[in-house]
Amino acid sequence: MLWIPVIALSYLLGSLPVGVLLGKASRGIDLREYGSGKTGATNVLRTLGWKAAVLVFVADLLKGVLAVILARLLLQSKTWEIAAALSAVVGHNWSIFIGFKGGRGVTTSLGGLLTMSPFAGGIGLASGLAVIGLFKYVSLGSILGALFALISLFVLWALGQETRDYLVYTFLVTILIWVQHRDNIKRLLSGTERKLGQGANKRSGENNS
Repeated sequence: MLWIPVIALSYLLGSLPVGVLLGKASRGIDLREYGSGKTGATNVLRTLGWKAAVLVFVADLLKGVLAVILARLLLQSKTWEIAAALSAVVGHNWSIFIGFKGGRGVTTSLGGLLTMSPFAGGIGLASGLAVIGLFKYVSLGSILGALFALISLFVLWALGQETRDYLVYTFLVTILIWVQHRDNIKRLLSGTERKLGQGANKRSGENNS
């Protein structure tokens, strides 16, 4: 029954609202009241600046990394690595500490994938950053980076270089990332999505992320 505390701890780890805590500590503001209302690095960048965004990015990445390492050490099963990583992502997106709200799960998903399959995770990260650099849309980089990671993992699996378990994880988080970005996708198609470098205003109705 060791899997129960591992999964529970992974969820709680993912639930740590680092962006919210940093916003309150550094500016006395609630991050959820600005921009997209999300707690991840993109909204932190728009609201608190790049230094805070780097800190939140690293913290959210470590959520996925530590969840996989925890399951690997204690349960020694790729299936439980996937379960732990997904629990961390769920915790990040729907944190028990802030009313089951949170981020979009991109960075925490990436942390899990980098720990499972560094090559596929690196492809996802590099391609996502390239898209952001070219088009200045973080949301576009996130959804395409996830897709490229999935494609690379599929190729590795087809060549016998990676396990199907990790392919399943990458497929699931890619679907989740796309679902979590459905509002961004609508704005990208309509040409109203915010670009990198645009700040976040106090929320009043729907906001760009």
